[in-house]
Amino acid sequence: MTKKELVRVHVIKSLIEDKMTSRDAAEVLSLSERQIKRLKAGVKKDGEVFVIHKNRGRKPKHTIPGKRRDQIVFLASNKYKGVNYTHLAELLREEEGITISQSSVSRILKAKGIKSPRKHRPPKPHRSRERKPQEGLLLQMDASPYEWIPGIKCSLHGAIDDAKGNITGLYFSPNECLNGYFEVKRQTILREKTKGRFSVLYSKDLIDRKSSQSGHLS
Repeated sequence: MTKKELVRVHVIKSLIEDKMTSRDAAEVLSLSERQIKRLKAGVKKDGEVFVIHKNRGRKPKHTIPGKRRDQIVFLASNKYKGVNYTHLAELLREEEGITISQSSVSRILKAKGIKSPRKHRPPKPHRSRERKPQEGLLLQMDASPYEWIPGIKCSLHGAIDDAKGNITGLYFSPNECLNGYFEVKRQTILREKTKGRFSVLYSKDLIDRKSSQSGHLS
């Protein structure tokens, strides 16, 4: 018996001996109470053998014969070498008169170490966003947790003007927090060059993209 079958026998015997209820047995075996009653009646009539799977030792009805398997492996390795599983199943049906599912083809060939080739698509060109034409149009803020100071892990908050990549504020804190973002924003506002004026403020995590109607950081 398998482990699963042994557990079933033990539970059904406990049920027959009134050591547990049908509901408890159904919970333990993850079955319905109707199934439990059927098992109980079967074990009472036929004994433990009733819980053994009826198909054990039998070949499934749809088992593919060994010669047919060898033929499929031979064709996949020679005539149709380099063809993926799905296309191979189609060719076997149309050209060889062998009707077989793609999943069966996959199972047979994988067992022989024959993998389905993948299509190699050229990588899509990455279009980098153009920087803003002048300072003060976009401020980007983010925080990076790292051991910036030996033995001390903390988050470095930073603000960068998108136009030229100039750093407008930096601030350390134990963790990423709003206070850190407010501090780098305060430093940015104090800069004489921008005077705190930005059309768009963007932060990757804590602060969502914002547009200020007045054009000022608030």
